[in-house]
Amino acid sequence: MARILVIDDEAAILKLMAKSCSQQGHDVTAVQSGKAGIQALDEIRPDLMIVDLLIGDMNGLDVIRYSNEHHPATQVIMVTGNGSIETAVEAMRLGAFDYLTKPFELVDLQRTVELGLQQGSNPAAVSGESFKAFAIAQNTVSMIGESPKIQEILKIIQKIADSDSPVLLEGEFGSGKQMVARSIHNASHRTHAPFKVLQCSALPEDLLEAELFGSTTGRGETIFSRAAGGTVLLEEIHMLPIRLQSKLESYLDGINSRRTINDLPVKMDVRFIASSAKPLQECVEAGNFREDLYYRISVIPIEVPPLRSRAEDIELLADHFLRQHAERTGTRVPEVDKYAKRLLEGYSWPGNVGELQNAMERACAFAEAGRIRPVDLPPKVTQRVEITDDDEKTTHHLPIGVGLSDFVRKQEKMFIRETLKYNGGSREKTASMLGVSIATLYRKMGLKLEKDKMMAS
Repeated sequence: MARILVIDDEAAILKLMAKSCSQQGHDVTAVQSGKAGIQALDEIRPDLMIVDLLIGDMNGLDVIRYSNEHHPATQVIMVTGNGSIETAVEAMRLGAFDYLTKPFELVDLQRTVELGLQQGSNPAAVSGESFKAFAIAQNTVSMIGESPKIQEILKIIQKIADSDSPVLLEGEFGSGKQMVARSIHNASHRTHAPFKVLQCSALPEDLLEAELFGSTTGRGETIFSRAAGGTVLLEEIHMLPIRLQSKLESYLDGINSRRTINDLPVKMDVRFIASSAKPLQECVEAGNFREDLYYRISVIPIEVPPLRSRAEDIELLADHFLRQHAERTGTRVPEVDKYAKRLLEGYSWPGNVGELQNAMERACAFAEAGRIRPVDLPPKVTQRVEITDDDEKTTHHLPIGVGLSDFVRKQEKMFIRETLKYNGGSREKTASMLGVSIATLYRKMGLKLEKDKMMAS
């Protein structure tokens, strides 16, 4: 659960956005003026702020500027009905994570909020005998895990950290690609310079073009100039429009050429990293991604594994998220009982590290007496059970929390239905095979039996 501040002078819109964030499980504070917003910023120190451009007593950009100066850890989303590329670029230059134009769909707001909170996640390096972590940089973002795949990635990072060669990170959504990119940055000589992230799917094409290459008026900074001396991560690059792919290839070629002859301006001196949730080679073959750009950005490819392929890291990551939550809320780190641990390790985590983090936040909210039990975990985690039979493991979805009689009744109906199919729909053969009377079969199926058939049985 995150702390979110919403600022908008339109009461209806304010209420709608606040309700939407509350439905996501967050703690929401809603105010209708810039002055009240700044006061709330100082009091609650939110994880994320949503602010309108025009809020009556103040310009939203001024609120963003104040937030960036006094609360740099707060992620910012600007919302306005008076959007322009120049305004959006200025908001992002001041530190805004994203920009939404009214009217917008609530699903877009919710998605942007979650992405903003993920962007603001900055796990600290951890230590301790019971909490093993492999840290790339002390007191910065850390790669957590002891699995062979994570150790291999760490070795690669150490080798290529100080290189200027482009890196391509591929892996499922939520697998930790941004953390790998941050670790590369933190391990390099660029660690004290900015690390900037731009999502290709989060902005319309004209705004994305302005962020990458400048506005049509030639004014405003780009993500490359704001990251001068540091690192730029272009996320979801497979979503970059073809027209901009051509411009990006030319821009990166220019960086490489000028670096070769030692004529690279400071504003272009960046390490470029791209990430994709889809294999880019497949996108190239499908005609959706330029082959020349693919070869330009994939000099150093790194495959980031999904969480299900490194089950030995689940307990470490869960412990890390619990400690992170305890530090943020000022509470004691809860203990996870052995049955809950077994369920965490047996679940496939289709949402990867992000899903695990959300599950642990939920568990903290429901835990009692400082102990996390299976009932505190999301239902989709507890209902997936791995059972060993004759030395073979099989996975079953069990509706834990449902009464035994209801479960048995449903299983009986399912078994009877499948046996009926096997016998070509013959109820007599099915009853005989199951060893029950025809009357019992009808009763368990919830059907009525004619009186003469009942008598005959």
